[in-house]
Amino acid sequence: MLERLKLVGVGEPRLDALSLAQFRVRARDRFFAGVVHDGIAELITARMPDARARVLRAAAKSLAGRFDLLGYRDLGFGEPIDWQLDPLSGTRAPLEHWTRIDPLDRAAVGDHKVVWELNRQQWLLHWAQAYAFTRDEPYAERSVELLERWLRANPTGMGINWVSSLELAMRLVSWCWTLVLLRDSAALRPETFTRVLAAIHAHAKHIARYLSTTYSPNTHLLGEALGLFYVGVLFPELDQAAEWRTTGERILVEQLERQVLPDGVYFEQSTCYQRYTAEMYLHFLILAGRNGRALPAQVSSRVERCVEFLLAVRRGDGSAPQIGDGDGGWLLPLVPREADDMRGVFGLAAAFFGRSEYADAAGGDSFEAMWLLGPEALRATPTARPKTAAAAHETASQLFEDGGYAVLRSDPGPRAHTLILDVGPLGCPFSAAHGHADLLALTCDVFGERCIVDPGMPTYGGDPKWRDAFRSTALHSSVVVDGLSQAEPAGTFSWSTHPRARLRSWVSNDAFDFVDGAHDAYALRCDGLIHRRRVVFVKPRYWIVVDDLEDAGGGARRSIDLGFQFAPNHRLTFEHPWVRATTPQGHALLVQTTTRGAIELEPSIHEGELSQSPTRGWVSSAYGRAQAAPALSYRTLATLPFRAVTFLVPVEHADMTPPAVFPQEPDASLLRRLLS
Repeated sequence: MLERLKLVGVGEPRLDALSLAQFRVRARDRFFAGVVHDGIAELITARMPDARARVLRAAAKSLAGRFDLLGYRDLGFGEPIDWQLDPLSGTRAPLEHWTRIDPLDRAAVGDHKVVWELNRQQWLLHWAQAYAFTRDEPYAERSVELLERWLRANPTGMGINWVSSLELAMRLVSWCWTLVLLRDSAALRPETFTRVLAAIHAHAKHIARYLSTTYSPNTHLLGEALGLFYVGVLFPELDQAAEWRTTGERILVEQLERQVLPDGVYFEQSTCYQRYTAEMYLHFLILAGRNGRALPAQVSSRVERCVEFLLAVRRGDGSAPQIGDGDGGWLLPLVPREADDMRGVFGLAAAFFGRSEYADAAGGDSFEAMWLLGPEALRATPTARPKTAAAAHETASQLFEDGGYAVLRSDPGPRAHTLILDVGPLGCPFSAAHGHADLLALTCDVFGERCIVDPGMPTYGGDPKWRDAFRSTALHSSVVVDGLSQAEPAGTFSWSTHPRARLRSWVSNDAFDFVDGAHDAYALRCDGLIHRRRVVFVKPRYWIVVDDLEDAGGGARRSIDLGFQFAPNHRLTFEHPWVRATTPQGHALLVQTTTRGAIELEPSIHEGELSQSPTRGWVSSAYGRAQAAPALSYRTLATLPFRAVTFLVPVEHADMTPPAVFPQEPDASLLRRLLS
């Protein structure tokens, strides 16, 4: 029985520690109720056999040396695993002190995101889950073997896997879950437990010393704080554990009000990182409760608002539109999911907050809730309402003024027509690192299907030209003036300027929604030019989008490009004056754009272009994926002021005849006055 811990590394002191026998007993009161519940594996197997099967398939694949990481599939890192290798480029990061490694140096390390994702060891969680489901010792034996190999190949402070404190924190979360799941296995021997515990101490010590308080005070800082909190509550016997727990808790409480705005929008203007943030805080709330840590009441309420934004923009299948950057990463992928799948978050939030709206959005998916909350998740989750039902207090259309999003939605149901207009900033205040040049851009779903979409992001550490193209205005559904993007990149995670849109007006009632926004991103380069976009939703039938361009002096002649990026597998056909965008399910969105005066627009379709400038007709569903998709462009040379009016009309059947549109003289109606 090991009662003392000798830390790995020259000059490290001996510390009071935890024996494996003690850990097996004490973890039951410290960790998540689900994972320590004796019958959880059997309960999940009985109630969610499909999710169990997905975990077992994922475990079998990675056990065979093939890894699905981010948007990549079947990556191989050699046998034994080369923990420094980027298999896409064949580049191997040097095993030298972490301070001498630049993770953005592609020539030296390849794509650091791929290397780091392997070393988060979240696939190890699936092996440990597979052991919990089957009690087959080979799963546990292989898990312990790989942990030992990693420790030998990644000495403290050496190599690319020590560069980012966030990556250390994510690895800590994986290790904590793995140790708890394997705690009763004979494969987890006291000497291995001691070595892993030493590595956990070294990780937490490194994180605490190198917190991302200045370079990346965003989800990096949140993840690091959560990692410290995990270690502090699960291993309180470790030296400095109380300090780590207190530091993690303090950061998470303080940063919540900074990073999650009062209306619930995450400040980096990214739905992927919004989901990531919601995951972190749900874990924090549940783990704090398990360990008797009293948190301020506003923590729970603001996390709830964070989930509410995801609820407002979600589609009928439980996914959310990709807005801004996204790397497809997860805090803890208890079951493999696509990057935009929010059902796990909704299911956990439904059980924790007791809200039927979240249960509706989860679609009965409570896999994560079972693992974190145990059988209590089944009792705490409200019964999902019938698909046609909606609570009386629910408002389908919503304005998120702090975050800068207007959601114009036909109804709360799964077949809703939804248009989202970005009337906020480029990104977070200090760097806008994960924002895109998408001011006044819109996305649009018809009958619950994605139609006009944000392009997403296929890479951070790959070809910088590819990254810059995907965050440019040209790939978003907005207006490009004189071939310029609204902002120019100044590096992988920086911009030369930080323009923002501003909300001018918002009206929402039973008959229509109206949103009015403007931005001055082109003002310095185009003689004070202002782009103003107004959208009217005539409920529940169609949208009218009005774009106005006007400069300080008037009379300037400008190249104008009004674009709409469609989802893959859409078919665009010209039926003058309409363009019909047919969805894979046989619905359609009819698009017609007209101008004020005799200005001629030249419509064109672009798909998968590489040689043209700007690059157009591409979308990314996850990091590492880029797929050709049709983009509709209306171009002209016009003397300012300029106005274009676009009709977006969803139709149930793709062969329905387009409506006739006739101009009318202005009248005294509110709708007409709003558009004047």
